[in-house]
Amino acid sequence: EVQLVESGGGLVQPGGSLRLSCVYSGFTFDDYAIGWIRQAPGKEREGISCISTNYETTYYDDRVRGRFTITSDYARSTVYLHMNSLKPEDTGVYYCGGIKKEFASWYRDAKEFEFWGQGTQVTVSS
Repeated sequence: EVQLVESGGGLVQPGGSLRLSCVYSGFTFDDYAIGWIRQAPGKEREGISCISTNYETTYYDDRVRGRFTITSDYARSTVYLHMNSLKPEDTGVYYCGGIKKEFASWYRDAKEFEFWGQGTQVTVSS
């Protein structure tokens, strides 16, 4: 059974930092890349970052590049999203999801993900 469990969200002031965690099971990095998908209030889900074992490739949307870093710990079956310099527009529910490795570069389209977790809320506000 595929499972992804996100944690680490919360309320943070603009300019602050958070680290999100995604613990996965039921599939392997051999077949899938793992990405982070964000759903802002009133908007559709959009992929913002992805990591693949294909040459340890990472992808970042322009809106988060330079501020967010995606990393993986294979021993712990965990993928992290380190978020710095947070802005109010980063507010939303963050999901981690699995996408076929060969489609990892299409991570921005949330429909390409085959499964995801329950999400964790991130609120950036003063």
